[in-house]
Amino acid sequence: MAKKQFKAESKRLLDLMIHSIYTNRDIFLRELISNASDAIDKLCFLSLTDEKVGLDRSDFRIRITADKERGVLMVSDNGIGMTREEMESNLGVIARSGTLAFRDGLDPAQAEKAGIDMIGQFGVGFYSAFMVASTVTVVSRAYGAETGSKWESDGADGYTIAEFDRPEVGTDVILKLKPDTEEDCFSVYAQPWKLQELVKKYSDYVRWPIRMDVERTEKVDTGEKDENGVPRMDWKTVVEEQTVNSMVPIWQRSKKEASDADCIAFYKEKFRDTEDPVAVIRVNAEGMVSYRCLLFVPARAPYDYYTRDYVPGLRLYSNGVMIMEKCADLLPECFRFVRGVVDSPDLSLNISRELLQHDRQLKLIAANLEKKIKAELQRLMECDREKYEKFFRVFGAQLKYGVVGDYGMKKDLLTDLLLYDSAREKKLVSLKEYVAAMGPEQKYIYFASAETAEKAARLPQTEQVRAHGYDILCFIQDADEFVAEILGEYQGKRFCNVASQDLGLETDEEKAQAEKAQEENRELLEFVQKAVDGRVEAVKATRKLKSHAVCLSSEGEITLEMERYFHGMPGVDPKAMRARRVLELNLEHPAVRAMDQARNTDPQRAEAMARVLLAQAELMAGFPPEDPSAYSELVCTLF
Repeated sequence: MAKKQFKAESKRLLDLMIHSIYTNRDIFLRELISNASDAIDKLCFLSLTDEKVGLDRSDFRIRITADKERGVLMVSDNGIGMTREEMESNLGVIARSGTLAFRDGLDPAQAEKAGIDMIGQFGVGFYSAFMVASTVTVVSRAYGAETGSKWESDGADGYTIAEFDRPEVGTDVILKLKPDTEEDCFSVYAQPWKLQELVKKYSDYVRWPIRMDVERTEKVDTGEKDENGVPRMDWKTVVEEQTVNSMVPIWQRSKKEASDADCIAFYKEKFRDTEDPVAVIRVNAEGMVSYRCLLFVPARAPYDYYTRDYVPGLRLYSNGVMIMEKCADLLPECFRFVRGVVDSPDLSLNISRELLQHDRQLKLIAANLEKKIKAELQRLMECDREKYEKFFRVFGAQLKYGVVGDYGMKKDLLTDLLLYDSAREKKLVSLKEYVAAMGPEQKYIYFASAETAEKAARLPQTEQVRAHGYDILCFIQDADEFVAEILGEYQGKRFCNVASQDLGLETDEEKAQAEKAQEENRELLEFVQKAVDGRVEAVKATRKLKSHAVCLSSEGEITLEMERYFHGMPGVDPKAMRARRVLELNLEHPAVRAMDQARNTDPQRAEAMARVLLAQAELMAGFPPEDPSAYSELVCTLF
């Protein structure tokens, strides 16, 4: 039988189909199943007006058959089938979609009534079969036809077509798998476990049942007995036809049909988490872009969440067929912890259905999801504080990085979701709660930075603030000070770092007295700065300390906490990102007085005392001695 040539520059175009358009050959099965589903949709639609069809929805099915020994895979359906002319038109002309032509001819109201929403658009999915098959055979009998036809091709060299007897209406797509090579294993596509895996991953929610033979083993009595009269048992392989897809996705069901408990069970199974999520978010949107989604806010982070290996994103479906396993464009970076699925029939897919042609629809969906996630987190904070705090302990840092990122673009979205440890209340509080508890005379939102909330609350610089009865927010994460800098203020109250900024708690008279004390003790302050050998930018008389002798603060844009953060980053020069340190002395403290007296009677001892006081200030600020042995010897010289 003479071969017919593909039309439309077939050899070059088909080669492009096989080697360039698709990046993952596993999707060939998704494409063949989608085509089969479309064929059933067409006959189902026809059955609404033609009683001769003789099938109802429960009769339709897709069947996958694999022959491991022969290396043959077949995908069959009992859909509308194709005539010889349609085979010529749909399979002989690359990129002509019979589904698209059929769909364009439908009355929209009738299609909606029938639940018809077909998948195929470009007429190229069928040719993905050549990625794994050396020969593709299509046997089909159209509804209303007396006989069938067989189309066969081994690639770009062309195809043959002839009459062929198929007893029933429908289509068989038969693939002769390519032989295995050192680099590629094609025989795996005849293995039932691999086929089930691909159906579950890409086509689990195709609306029609996908059936295939599944092997299982069971114990059977051999009919023999051992020497003790005990029946001998043996393992037997049993083959059963099973439906391997779920068909109706849980996100397409109403709350009456799928409870939150059902959704949580789905989450645990699909996302491999053993712990319940803290929130379930359902969205059913219609408008410029119609979509449904089912989102989950996890209670714990995946093991690789804070590594470069973690890939965020939601599973993206179109009409129940998975397009992308992780679509990062649907989530802002600040909500990258959210997991779930989005399903939309309105996506503009590219020709391979692996990517999107443009992102207008994604942007609309993402903008709405951002609002939904924010609203759910806000609801949790207000209505289930314990659960929200559990979530925040895990993902709070992500929200703070979201405030800092992109120069504060998301700060209005995220600010009211932030929590901080309260030094006075000994619990997490929001900025709104902190400001609401402020008295009318309090000017600033005070904060102290340290490794833990306990250390932050005990910093020497907090004494003056605590003496006035004001609360202090404990900044214990890397991003906290950067957040305060980005926000600047909250509800008209500016942030104030107790370690480096004017606390605004002194009267003009008290400030004048402090300046006078600074001038009167200039010689002592200069002596101390010389004794510590340039390790600080300045030595000042403090106005913050009450019971402590010294504290370490900073001047300029880089604070001590920022210095610690930058030095923890790879490739950062410690000398380049260093805070301008200031040693503050409490001139009324006995230790400082003793050092001042020793300055006149025993200068060498006074220098040792100055260096010890600096080391004490560094320790309280969270900076251990560079040489512990030398520090120990220095302390011993004072005895």
